[in-house]
Amino acid sequence: MPSPDTLPAPGVSSYLTWHPEPVFLVVSILATGLYLYGVLRLRQRGDKWSLGRIANFLIGMLLFLCITCSGLNEYGMYLFSAHMVQHMMLSMVVPIFLLLGAPITLALRVLHPAGPGRTGPRELLLSLLHSRFAKVISSPLFTLPLFIVSLYGLYFTSLFDFLMKSRVGHDAMLVHFLFVGLLFFWPVMGVDPAPHRSPYVIRILELFAVMPFHAFFGIAIMMSNSVFETVFANPPASWHLTALSDQNTAGSLAWGFGEAPTIIVLLVLFIQWAKSDQREARRKDRKADRDGDAELNEYNDFLAGLARQGQGSGPEATA
Repeated sequence: MPSPDTLPAPGVSSYLTWHPEPVFLVVSILATGLYLYGVLRLRQRGDKWSLGRIANFLIGMLLFLCITCSGLNEYGMYLFSAHMVQHMMLSMVVPIFLLLGAPITLALRVLHPAGPGRTGPRELLLSLLHSRFAKVISSPLFTLPLFIVSLYGLYFTSLFDFLMKSRVGHDAMLVHFLFVGLLFFWPVMGVDPAPHRSPYVIRILELFAVMPFHAFFGIAIMMSNSVFETVFANPPASWHLTALSDQNTAGSLAWGFGEAPTIIVLLVLFIQWAKSDQREARRKDRKADRDGDAELNEYNDFLAGLARQGQGSGPEATA
C-alpha cells in the first residue's frame, strides 16, 4: 500500500490510473467469465438470453473493476471523498446493473438437474433460494435496517476508525457495501427469483423509506465541524486541501448520490409493473380462449342472480 505522500494530487486522471487489487481483479474475471460462459451454453443449445441483461451485467462488473482496481481505491484509503464515491457506487449503482443482468436466473437455466435422489449445484441453489435464511435476508424488515445501520452504525462509531487502519479493513468495507446494496435492491427491482417480493406499491414505499435517512446522513457529515479521526485527518500538503473541506465534499456526495439511482430504480419498477400487467392480461386472454371465457360468464351469471334476487324482494313481490 503506497504512502499518501507518494501519490500525486487527487483528480480524475489520478483516479482512473490502473492499480489492480488482486482479490477484486480475480473476482471480477471469474464472475464475468462464468456469466459469459453461461450465456454461451444457452446459445449453444438454442436458447435465447437478452442482450440487455448481458450489457447490464457487464456494465456492473466494469464499474466494480474501476472502483476497486483503479487509483480511486488508492485514494479511498486517504481521502474521504474518494472513499465516499466508492461507497455510494458499490451500494447504490453497481448492484442495480448486476441485478438487471439476472445472474441467478441464468445459473438456474444453465445448470442441469442432478437427477432423482441426488443433489447438485442447481438443487443447492434452489434450496438456498427457498430457505428460511433467504426469506429473512430478503425481507424489508431486515434489508431496511441493514441499509440504515451500514450508514450510521459504521461511520459514527469507532468501528470505522478501526477498519480504516488497514487495507484489509477498507476492502472489507467495500465488500460489505456491495452486499448491502445487492440485498436491498434484490427484492425491490431484481429480475431474479426472490423468496420475498412485495407488491409494486410496497416496493416503491421501501425505496422511498431509506431516502430521508440517506439524505440526513450526507447532511450530518457535510455540516460537521469536526474531522473524522482516521487516516483522512492528515492529507498531504501537496494535495492543497484540508481534511474538513474534503469531508464536507464527502457529505455532499452522500447527500446527492441517492437521487439519481433512486430515479433509475423507480423507472425500472414502473417498467416491470407495466410488463407484469401485460403478462397478466395475456394470461387471462389465453385462459379465456381455452375455456370459452368461463370466468366472465360465471361473473355475469352471478350478477344476473343478484338482479333476480333484487327483483324477487321488491315491492311487487311482497304485495
